[in-house]
Amino acid sequence: MAISTEKIRDLIKKSFPQADIEIVDTAGDSNHYSAIITAQEFRGKSRVEQHKLVYKALEGAMDGSDGILHALALQTKIK
Repeated sequence: MAISTEKIRDLIKKSFPQADIEIVDTAGDSNHYSAIITAQEFRGKSRVEQHKLVYKALEGAMDGSDGILHALALQTKIK
């Protein structure tokens, strides 16, 4: 299965409405992405906690063999 850049952005925006989000389909196959997310919600959180917040925002899109998003290289920043 595959997921679009727009769908990933929409899922993240629901949890982080004021975030700056940059998403790139790194392999051109709608399965391998990189994302840079800059959000206020990351303030005071460790990098692991920040990434967990993003994974939660993806609403299961990366959950094991049932996930529709195969790979996401994630970089988070504080706004």
